[in-house]
Amino acid sequence: MALSWNEIKHRALEFSKNWVDGCNEKADAQSFLIDFFYVFGISRRRYATFEHKVKKLDDSSGYIDCLWKGNILVEMKSRGENLDKAYRQAIGYTYGLDEVELPKYILVSDFDRFILYNLDSNTNISFHLSEFYKNVAHFDEMIGYQKKIYKEEDPVNIEAAELMGRLHDRLKEIGYGGHALEVYLVRLLFCLFADDTTIFDKQQFQDYIIIRTSEDGSDLASKLHELFQVLNTRHDERFKNLDEQLLDFPYINGRLFEEMLPIASFDSSMRKALIKCSSINWSKISPAIFGSMFQSVMDPIGRRNLGAHYTSEKNILKLIKSLFLDELWSDFNRIKNNVPKLREFHDRLSKMKFLDPACGCGNFLIITYRELRLLELEILRAQYKFKEATEQTLTVSSYVWLDVDQFYGIEYEEFPARIAEVAMWLIDHQMNMAVSQEFGQYFVRLPLSKNAKIINGDALEIDWNNLLDNGSFDYILGNPPFIGSKMMSELQRAQVVREFDNVSGRGSLGGTLDYVSAWYLKAAKYIQNRKTKVALVSTNSIVQGEQVGILWNELINSYNIRIHFAHKTFRWKNEARKNAAVYCIIVGFACYDSTNKLIFEYEDINGEPHEVKAKNINPYLIDAENILIHNRNKPICDVPKMSFGNMPLDGGNLLLSDDEKIEFLKKEPGADKYIRPLISAREYLNNKKRWCLWLVDANPSDLKKMPEVLKRIEAVKNFRLESKAPSTRKFASTPALFRDRNNPETYIVIPRVSSENRRYIPMGFFDKISIPSDTCMMIPNGEIFHFGVLMSAMHMTWVKYVCGRLKSDFRYSKEIVYNNFPWPMAPSDKQIRTIENKAKNVLSIRAKFSDSSLATLYDPRTMPVDLVKAHQELDKAVDLAYRRQTFTSEAKRMEYLFDLYFNYTK
Repeated sequence: MALSWNEIKHRALEFSKNWVDGCNEKADAQSFLIDFFYVFGISRRRYATFEHKVKKLDDSSGYIDCLWKGNILVEMKSRGENLDKAYRQAIGYTYGLDEVELPKYILVSDFDRFILYNLDSNTNISFHLSEFYKNVAHFDEMIGYQKKIYKEEDPVNIEAAELMGRLHDRLKEIGYGGHALEVYLVRLLFCLFADDTTIFDKQQFQDYIIIRTSEDGSDLASKLHELFQVLNTRHDERFKNLDEQLLDFPYINGRLFEEMLPIASFDSSMRKALIKCSSINWSKISPAIFGSMFQSVMDPIGRRNLGAHYTSEKNILKLIKSLFLDELWSDFNRIKNNVPKLREFHDRLSKMKFLDPACGCGNFLIITYRELRLLELEILRAQYKFKEATEQTLTVSSYVWLDVDQFYGIEYEEFPARIAEVAMWLIDHQMNMAVSQEFGQYFVRLPLSKNAKIINGDALEIDWNNLLDNGSFDYILGNPPFIGSKMMSELQRAQVVREFDNVSGRGSLGGTLDYVSAWYLKAAKYIQNRKTKVALVSTNSIVQGEQVGILWNELINSYNIRIHFAHKTFRWKNEARKNAAVYCIIVGFACYDSTNKLIFEYEDINGEPHEVKAKNINPYLIDAENILIHNRNKPICDVPKMSFGNMPLDGGNLLLSDDEKIEFLKKEPGADKYIRPLISAREYLNNKKRWCLWLVDANPSDLKKMPEVLKRIEAVKNFRLESKAPSTRKFASTPALFRDRNNPETYIVIPRVSSENRRYIPMGFFDKISIPSDTCMMIPNGEIFHFGVLMSAMHMTWVKYVCGRLKSDFRYSKEIVYNNFPWPMAPSDKQIRTIENKAKNVLSIRAKFSDSSLATLYDPRTMPVDLVKAHQELDKAVDLAYRRQTFTSEAKRMEYLFDLYFNYTK
C-alpha cells in the first residue's frame, strides 16, 4: 500500500534537512538517491539500478546514474554544475535504451536544485532541496498514484445565484414570504432559464418585462401573474383576444404554474434587478446551481439546524464517478462497436433507478442525470454511425430512452424539494438540446409529462421500500445532514436510537453518533439481499474515534456491509454564499464484496485525490482487516493508567494570566503560596504561562485573611449555582476548589488537541508543583520508557488512524487511543534501556532550545535537525522493540498494530 501524502511530505522534510550539505556526485550520489526513493516508500534495489550501462549514438559507452526502467532516469551532478548540460546528457542516454526501458521522466539534480522533466507532456518543474516537500505531488505517477481532477464551479453560476438571492431577500423584506415566495422564486428561475435555452424564444421573457411593464415596476407583479396563468394553459384553451406577446409563450404544464399565488409587489429597483438577472446567459448555468441559490438565501440558524450544505459539482463527481460512472464508461468502451450489446447496455441504463434520501435541491440527482445523458449521447453517436452505414434514418426522439422519472429524492423542506423537481426538468431540457445539436433534429419534451419523484418528508420516517412500485434502486447516493451528536434535537436523537433497533444498552447512541449514522443504518437495511450500491458523504467523525466501534460494528457484523471505495478526509468547499467549511469523507459500500477496491488519498485536505488500489478497506479507511476499536476503561497492556487533567468549573475566577497574577499579588501578597502554574494545552505548547489558585488543603484562617481570594471564591460559588446543569450546581458547596483535584507527584502531560501537521504530539514531564488542566491528559507516575514509546512514530501512527478529530487536528482520548494502544510485547531490558536513552536525548535537545515553544520545535518547517535525528533514533529503537525490522511506511505500522491489537484482545 502506498504511503499517505502527509507521510511523504514528512519524509521529504527530513530528507531535505539531512542532505542540506550534500554536494559531491561521485561520493554522495548513490546514498542521496537511496534516501530520495525512501521518501516515497520505494526500495531502490527493487526498481532501480545504479550506473546502468548504455551505448550512445556515437557507439561509445555511457553510464546512467540511476535508471528505473520505463519510469524515471536520474542524472546527478555535483553542486553548482550545469543542469541543462545534465539534461542533454540524459537525453543522449535514452537513445541507447530499448522501448520498454524508455523513461517517462528525467530528473536532474545537483543536490540542491531539482528539475523534473515529463517526456510525455514535454513539461518540466524546477525546485530547490528546501522546497522538496512542497513538490512531492509532481512524482505522483512515478509512485503509482493516479491523479483525479474534478471541475471547479463556473463563475457565471455564482453570479446568477447571488442575484437571485438578493431578489429573494427584497421580496421577503416587503412582506411576500413563506410558501408563496418559495414557489414564486422557482417560477422566476424557470422563466429565466427558459429564456436562453429554447423553451421560450430567445429573450422572450426579458422582452416581455421590458416592453410590457412600467419602469417604476408598479405593474410588474400583475404582468407576471398573467404570464404564469398563460404558461399553465393549453393553446386551444387560451383567450382568443390574448395579447400576442403572451400568446407566443408555450404551454409548460408539469404543475409548475398551476397553483394560484398571491400577487406580489415590485418597485423600480426590483424590476431592474429582475432585468439584470435576465441579462445573464442562463444556457451556461448548471441547474445544480439552484442548490447554491437556495444556500445563498437560507439564514445561518436554519442552515445549522437542517444540516444543509450545498454540494459543488466537483465534489459530486468524486462520488458518482467511483460509485458507477467510471464503471459504466468502461463497459461502454468495451462494447461500443457491438450493436446488440450496445443496445442491451442502453436498455440497462434506461431502467436504472437512483435515490438520494437527503436530496436538498437535487444537486446529486441533477449531475448524475446529466452525466448519464452524456453517456447516452455517446451511445446514440455509436448507433447513428451504424445506422448511417446501412442508410437507415435516425429518429432521435425514439432513441432517447433516459428520462427524469428514473430519479427519486427525499427532502425535509418543501422549497428545496420543489427546486429539485424543476431543476431536473431543466437539466433534461439542456441535454435534449445537446442531442438536437448533435443530430440536427429539434428534440424537446413539452409539455412536461414525466418528473423526478421528489418526496417532501423526513427520510428517516419514510419506508424506502415503498418508493418504487416494483424492483429496487440500483444506487443510493447523497450527502445526509451534517449534524453532530451534540447538536441534534431530541427527535433526531430518538431517530438514531430507533434506527439501531432500540437494542438494549443503546440509549447513549444518540449522544455519541452523528445524525448521518442513521442514514448508513437505514441504507444498510434497505440493501439487504439486493445488488444496490450506496455512497454517502459524511463528516470524517464516523471513521475516527468512538463512533467507529459503534456504527461499523452494526454495519459489518449485522448487515455484512463491505466498503468498495472511500475518499479520505478532504475539505468540503464550494462557492455558495455563507460557504460551510467541513471536513468530509466519502464511503461507497454494498452488502457484498468487491475485488476492485479503491482508496482516494489526499496530499492535503484542499488538494486533488490520488487513487490507490486496496485489498480491503476497513472502517478507518485504510487497507487492513476489519478490526474495530471500542472504548475501554483500562489499558489492554500492563502500563500506568491515564486520567484527565483538572477541570476548574469556575467561570475563570480561579485562573490568572501573568499580568493578572502580578496585579492580584499586589492586593493580596499572602496568596502567593497558593498560586501554582497551570498546565493547559495552549500555553504548554506555545511556551506561555498561566496560573491558578490551588486551594486544596488551604488553611481556613489564611483564607479568612484574604478578601480578594474570598471574592473569587464567592464568584465561583455564584457561577456554579446559576448553572442549569445539576452536575455543576452540586459543586457550589466547594467553591474554593477545582471540580477535579488530581495532583500526582509526577506525571506525563499530553495535550488533548494537537495540530495534525506535527509528526509527534509534544508530551512532557511535570511534578506536583504544576497543576494539569482539563485541556490535557496525564499519566500519573509515568516513566521515561512510557514517554519514549508515546513520542514515537509507532504510537503516532495509531493516533492518526484511531483518534477522533477536531476538524482535522488530533483529539487524544484515553478510552479509544491510549487504553487500546498495543504496546511492545515483552520488550527486553536492553530494548527498554535503549528507548529510555533515546527518549532522554529528545528531552535534552528540547532543553537546548528552551527559548522556542514546543509548537515551533514540532512545526515541520522549523523543527531543528538535531531534534529530527533524535526522534528518528527513538523511532528506530521503538520499532525494534516491536520486531526486528524497522517499518517502511505508516501502512505497515498500522497493519502490524492491528494484528498485535487482535492478539492482545482475542
